[in-house]
Formats: sequence, structure tokens, C-alpha cells
Amino acid sequence: MNQTLTPQRNWALFLDIDGTLIDIAPRPQDVVVPPDLPGLLQAVSDRLGGALALVSGRALEVIDQLMAPLRLPAAAEHGAILRLPDGTLQTCVPRSVPLTWREHLRAETKDWTGVLVGEKHASVAVHYRLAPEREAEVRALVTRIVAEDPAFEVLPARMAFEIRPRGADKGTAIRRLLETAPFRGRVPVFVGDDVTDEDGFAAAREAGGLGLHVGRDFGNDTANVRRWLKNVATESIPGT
Repeated sequence: MNQTLTPQRNWALFLDIDGTLIDIAPRPQDVVVPPDLPGLLQAVSDRLGGALALVSGRALEVIDQLMAPLRLPAAAEHGAILRLPDGTLQTCVPRSVPLTWREHLRAETKDWTGVLVGEKHASVAVHYRLAPEREAEVRALVTRIVAEDPAFEVLPARMAFEIRPRGADKGTAIRRLLETAPFRGRVPVFVGDDVTDEDGFAAAREAGGLGLHVGRDFGNDTANVRRWLKNVATESIPGT
């Protein structure tokens, strides 16, 4: 393992989910969570004194379903919703995607076989993984809708475009969590795989930490990330 990836006891660990902890599926609802993953994350959290959070584009209730029975501190919907270590929930955006926009997206894409509209509390993602030939049309559709209101933006993702309120990103979420115990005063390490994770990488590095990319640092293999987490959970950490 690269020395850069050797775990330290003063880390605060932030983890993306899809493409990082678990493999991406053709449809978001079809992902498979390894049965030992929740227990592994609990063990890592315990080893780091609770300084582990999930930072995902998924809705919070979906994160909890995937990781059940585990409920970790989390930033959901790219930081729009925060669950702090004490269980407090914070909504970090002033508005959610309007109902009229949601209806428009459903109506426009209803005959686009393979295009899926994933609605969340604050944002909406339009997935075209099953219909890659629709990429340009999906991009044009969401761009046209967002042009109606500068308070929203389009976030490109892996085979998807997401409409979200401005001000909600993974970097902001990490900065907020670093203000709370047990994350406060630790070195942030964020692991992600996608363009949606770039804000998180930047925030971790700005705070003197690491931004680890699944493709660059883990051979583009979620299994390697999970193996590394097992090392964090079970091996002697320098200084302990």
C-alpha cells in the first residue's frame, strides 16, 4: 500500500458510497451492498473515535436503507441534508427543486426508454446509463430548465445530470462536519470516485488532508477500498 494511504489515528474519514464503497449498478436501486460493509464501517468508526461520515448524492433515507442497521453521520444529496454526530438534522439549502420542474422532467422523459428520473428532497437526478444515446437530450433538457432560475445549477455525474440548489456540495458538507466533534481538529480524508466528489477533495486538501480517488489511488476497484478500510479497522495505526 502506498505510504500516503497508511491510516493515522488523527484522521477524520469521509466516504462517498456509489463507485467508492459499492459498485455502480445500471439503475440506482439495483446496487448490491456487501453484507459485511455496515459492520466494517462501524469498526472503522470505532477505531477513529467516531470520526467517520458518509458523503453521498443519495437521499438520507436511502443511505440508511443501504447501510442498515448502521446510522453514521452523513451528508446526503451532495450536502443539502446533514446528519450531525449527535443525530441532529440540518437542511443546508434554502429551496428544493420546484414541483413544476419535477413534473416537467417526468413528462419530457416518459417515452425515453432507459432514462430514469430520481427524485430527492432537494434535488432531482436524471440518469441515462441505460440509454447513453440520450446524453445530449438529457443535458439539453436539464440545462433549459435550470436557466429559469439562477438559484439552481446542473451537476454532471456518472451517466447522469442532477439539478440541485446552489450552495449544496460535498466540500461545504465536509467543512461543516469538521466544525463538530469528533471531527474537529482532525485531518480530513475524503475518498470518492466522480466529478461530484471534486468539491470534497478540494475541501479536504484545503484543510491539510487528503483527497483520495478510487481510480487513481485504489485501481478503480471498490473492493480495494473495502480492503483498505479493513486495514484501517484492524491494523495498528501509527501513534496508537
